[in-house]
Amino acid sequence: MSAKQEANGVSPKEEFFQPLNADDNEVTEIPSMCVSCFEQGLTKLMLTKIPFFKDVIIASFSCSQCGFTNSELSSAMEISAVGVEFTLQVKNKSDLNRMVVKTDYAALNIPELELETPQRTQKGEVTTVEGILTRVMTGLQQDQERRKEEHPEIYEQIEKYLKKMEDALALKTPFTLKIRDISGNSFIGGPPDILSIVDDPQLTSRKFERSKSENEELGLPDLPPVTEEDAEDGFKDEVLQIPTNCPECNEPCFTKMKVTDIPFFKEVIIMATDCDKCGCKSNEVKSGGGIEPKGKRMKLRVKSREDFSRDVLKSETCGIEIPELQLEAGSHVFAGKFTTVEGLLSDIKKNLFEDNPIISGDSVDPEFRNKVETFCAELDRLLTGEHEFTLVLDDPAGNCYIQNVYAPEEDPELETELYERTFEQNEELGLNDMNVGPQETS
Repeated sequence: MSAKQEANGVSPKEEFFQPLNADDNEVTEIPSMCVSCFEQGLTKLMLTKIPFFKDVIIASFSCSQCGFTNSELSSAMEISAVGVEFTLQVKNKSDLNRMVVKTDYAALNIPELELETPQRTQKGEVTTVEGILTRVMTGLQQDQERRKEEHPEIYEQIEKYLKKMEDALALKTPFTLKIRDISGNSFIGGPPDILSIVDDPQLTSRKFERSKSENEELGLPDLPPVTEEDAEDGFKDEVLQIPTNCPECNEPCFTKMKVTDIPFFKEVIIMATDCDKCGCKSNEVKSGGGIEPKGKRMKLRVKSREDFSRDVLKSETCGIEIPELQLEAGSHVFAGKFTTVEGLLSDIKKNLFEDNPIISGDSVDPEFRNKVETFCAELDRLLTGEHEFTLVLDDPAGNCYIQNVYAPEEDPELETELYERTFEQNEELGLNDMNVGPQETS
């Protein structure tokens, strides 16, 4: 246990996975046999948290006898309910420095380089976009001298491909990095010089349902189909409890669920998790009405303190905009929640400053930290209620809500616009491949 943990009275169990830090992370060293020379080497294990991602176990091996080294990453979290796919457009130098977490089940593809790495062919790792290309180049450069003597044609082909990869690293030719992970535990971070809360125009992600064969590959059983009896309305007046694990300390706890109706809106599901072990509390709101035929964009002009008490439902597919702050937060920045205008602004500040691990520590860029502090100061200025601003909720699924205090009459400060979704928005919601028409019966 570190001195910092002892001073705070925190047990190692409660802080098993420490935030990634160059000074405080504890490393476990285990003597182990080298698979290359069969002499004794050293394996180092570090349990840590990846910012804005999950708990991971980083392992590295080194042999002082033959110089053999190896490293890999394993996810310490359970397999996600769905798979995940990331697409990154690499256009500038900062994109090469983006953090990449790649598990064993991740397949990698760079179409411009005709580079494809199937899943389960490489160990998981924490690296960067540049590190992925460098690792491939290092592997191809091995035995090139021998190939030059024995197989000159193959040598020339590899040299041409290495030159193509060098041009990509020099950004002479922009390229696209795609990662598809059926376990849902891979991740591509944002550029170091951009606030994490800002929507990333060069990075897109989508979640997908696994096929039966992919579930079998992960060792997951097929779940029984939901019967009509399970969908009856009898549970609406009950608070359901579901056994789960705490997202912070991974100890067993319960998630409570309750179905409720929002006046002049629709039915929603409120979920709350409270861990008795570490004290972690979290809540989330999901729409119980499915995806609407059209997207919804709501614009509220906040002119007084009274507007701060308006109820707000931000679904998991809803983006947030505050034009006066040049703030754009994508749908995946916050979980779905039912709160107020004031509570939503407070959550933005908490997510950006108080709970942001990339602006603390010795390695943080002072200019970047000053940028975050300036932004939070502007946010505090709005929270005083002395300045007018505009709050925009944009939900392609049509499940966002801002309370109309004049209901059922129209609210002069609230604008609601329904719009047709784009192909990309339908793709992210999984609607393009879904058959929603009449079903033919044989």
